[in-house]
Parts: sequence; C-alpha cells; structure tokens
Amino acid sequence: MDRSARQLGAIQSRNRPFFFAGMLCDSLSYQIQSVAIGWHVFSLAHRAFDLGLVGLALFLPTFVFALPAGVYADRHDRRTVVALTALLEAACIVAFVVAVLAHVAALPVYLGILAVVGAARAFGTPATRSLLPSIVPPEGYMRAQATFSSLRQMTVIGGPALGGVLVAISTPIALGVAAAGMVASAAFLRALTIERPVQRDPPRLRDALHGLHFIRSRPVILGAISLDLFAVLFGGATALLPAFADGIFHAGPQGLGALRSAPAVGAALVAAAIARRPLQRHLGPTLLTTVAAFGLAIIAFGLSRSFVLSLAMLAIAGGTDMVSVVIRNGLVQLSTPDEMRGRVNAVENVFIGASNELGEFESGMLAGFIGVVPAVVTGGIGTIVVIALWAALFPALRRADRFAQTPV
Repeated sequence: MDRSARQLGAIQSRNRPFFFAGMLCDSLSYQIQSVAIGWHVFSLAHRAFDLGLVGLALFLPTFVFALPAGVYADRHDRRTVVALTALLEAACIVAFVVAVLAHVAALPVYLGILAVVGAARAFGTPATRSLLPSIVPPEGYMRAQATFSSLRQMTVIGGPALGGVLVAISTPIALGVAAAGMVASAAFLRALTIERPVQRDPPRLRDALHGLHFIRSRPVILGAISLDLFAVLFGGATALLPAFADGIFHAGPQGLGALRSAPAVGAALVAAAIARRPLQRHLGPTLLTTVAAFGLAIIAFGLSRSFVLSLAMLAIAGGTDMVSVVIRNGLVQLSTPDEMRGRVNAVENVFIGASNELGEFESGMLAGFIGVVPAVVTGGIGTIVVIALWAALFPALRRADRFAQTPV
C-alpha cells in the first residue's frame, strides 16, 4: 500500500466517527424538539389543525430557498454550511424557549420562529446529505448508509421517549437539551476532513437549475423521489400523534414519545438487516411493494383502538419506509457527480420536505375538517392509489434492478 493510499485510509477512519457523532447528535436533537414543539403547540388550543401549520412553517422555506441553497452547498465548504445552519437552528430553539417561559400564547410567534428553523434546514440539508458520499468510496456507500441509518434509528427510538420524559418535567428543559445537541453536531461535522475544489465564479441561474434538469432527465430517480413525496404526503400520520396520544389513548407525553419511537424500532431492525445484506437487485419492485405495505400499515394504525397494536403498525410503517429511504438514497447519491450533489440534494429536499412537513400540514388540515381517524385512514388509502399510478407512469422505476455508481 503506497503512502497516499495509507493517508486516504487514515482520513476515512477519522472522518467516520466524526460524521456518525455529528449526525446522531443532530438526529437526537431533532427528535426531542419535535416532541416538545408538537406537544406545546397542541397544548395552546388543542387543535389538530395547528399541528399542520407547524409542518407548513417548516416546509415553506425549503421550497423558497431550494435553488439558492443547492448552489450555495456546491460553491462553499459544506462543513461550514452545515455547522453554521446547525448553530442558527440552536439559536431558534433558544428563542422558542424564551417564548415559552414568557407564557406567549400567540401561535404566530412560534410559527415565525419555526419558519427560521425551516430556512436553516433548507440551506443545511443539501450540504449535509452530500457529506457521506464525500468520505466513503462508492462501493462502500450502501453499507455505510445502512449502518448510519441503523445507528440513527437508535436516536429515533430513544429520542422521542427521552423527549416525552423531558417534556413531562419541563418543555424548556427539553428544548434546552435539543439546542445543546445542535451545537455538538455543528462541532463534530465541522471537524471532518474533506478535500474538494470550491468554485469562485459568480453563480448563474443556469447553475441553480442543473439539479432540476438532472433529476428530470432520469426517470428512475424522478419516479423514486416523487413516489416518496406523494406516498408520505398522504400517509403523514406522525403529525397527528399528539392528538392520538391525548384524545384517543389518553397516554400523555410519555405515550406520545412511545408512539413517535415505534416507527424507528421497525426502521432500526430493517436498517440493521440491510447493513448486513445490502440491497443489490430488484430495486424497483421492492420499492413499490414496501411503499404499498407502508400504506396498509397506516390504515391499520388509523383504525386501531389498541395502543399495543398501534405501536406495532407504526413499527411496520417505519420498517417499510426505511427500505424506501435506502433505495432512494442509493439511486440519487450514487448516480450524481460530487460537484452537483448540493443542487440535486436541494431539489430532493423539496420533495422530502414536502412529504414530511407539507404532509403534516395536509394531515392536520384534513383532520380539522373530517376528524383525526378518517384523515389517517384516507391518507393510507391515498398512498396505495399512488403506488398503482406510479407503477403505470414510471415503467423504468418498475423495472429498475441495480444501483448506478458514479465515481467520487
């Protein structure tokens, strides 16, 4: 082994612990603050519609800043972008704590703070998603992604439960822990060693649109991303979990933490299995089948009146969603040149943000009109309808077999 190969191996060995630690701190912080924010907002007026507004406040900046965020991630040091946006999010959490301690009851104040959080995530997410392909070779990406996903699910399991306990003690304490996690994440990710050229030329509109053109020119990637958008958009039951915990199961914040942890249990088990045996073949049919199973699990969750059965259905939903995430990540990251990853990930972030935050808005709005349970069941049915349509509209996705690999 020559000297350059040994140096590269040493850098990769050093990078992985920093990357895993930074991303796990970020994930734990996100889970705790999601429980605390959702519980506090719902407690203001006990309206499911308000939970939908939280999702909308987080999503709109993602949509507005998608194109400039992608260019920014490709033209600047991605480690610095990630660190600065994490620190901005921590500052917003502190502002939320100040509003809680001041007994502010006006929902627009909290939504304004969350909109700034959404803007920070809009710029930080494309850079964050571009980090892992920059520190592992292409042939090791799927195993590294699955390993990280498996570790991350530990925080998704424990984070909501910890958040529920902390909220039961004090919402400001819960949010303070979340803010500290974001600061730690910024420090770990900034410490990564990544060598890549930074463009100094003035950005052009054409540069910003390259991510859109790239995705549109590849039917398999477009089909996978848009499938995730509409399936999770209609199946976004997690936004309504505070209403289930409070109004149906009468389980309090601890019950809410358990409900939010259940999908992660299923996701962790599936991610661990994929890390041992990475997905290699029949990707398209696997993706369509697992998303259909996700829709069925959401329907069963909506109809269930057993807390244990509901936890099981959420676990199944989380496991099937993990398969979708791993396949989509592999299709996007392994097919995209490094110099374009920021822009492509920014466009993907709009789709994913729409499926999550906008899905929360859709679920909250629909629940405000027809009720919590009908909204969840209708969403699950909508997911299955989307599967049937996408199988017909994207035959290339239906026939997709293997991942493509673009050298780093």
